[in-house]
Amino acid sequence: MKYGIVIFPSKKLQDLANSYRKRYDPHYALIPPHLTLKAAFETDMDVNSITEKMEAIAKTHEPFTLRIRKVSSFQPTNNTIHLKAEKTQQLEELHEDLYASLPGDKPEYPFVPHITIGQKLSNDEHSDVYGQLRMLGVEHEEVIDRFHLVYQLENGSWTVYETFRLGKDPQ
Repeated sequence: MKYGIVIFPSKKLQDLANSYRKRYDPHYALIPPHLTLKAAFETDMDVNSITEKMEAIAKTHEPFTLRIRKVSSFQPTNNTIHLKAEKTQQLEELHEDLYASLPGDKPEYPFVPHITIGQKLSNDEHSDVYGQLRMLGVEHEEVIDRFHLVYQLENGSWTVYETFRLGKDPQ
């Protein structure tokens, strides 16, 4: 089965991202706007073993503030346009712990926390769209207190398997 680990931001930020994704992201219908912590991976490992490891990781990380300040692009690597998240120590450590503890290959690219709003654009389309969107004044902050194990369905869409709350359980 194919799994991934993501953060779903608030409805407010999802609505902003979707206002562009519905036009510029062919994956719009497959998964809500998200920040990928661990890219899609396939494993034969028992899902209970995965969730136990994720539960342990969640307990060692505290909630943190997600800050979005601008629209950016991965060009020339690819024509993906995204809402760029500030790369905080908490976010980077969570990403690293998930990669170190769970199955799957090392990341293909360095970790750049982001929420995709456009992808698979032609060079001309990317240039036009990015030229317009980078002028947006994006100022968004929210506290992230959970992340999600998602899995891919046969139709290519993704759904949540389990949600993990950051921080130690209140006693």
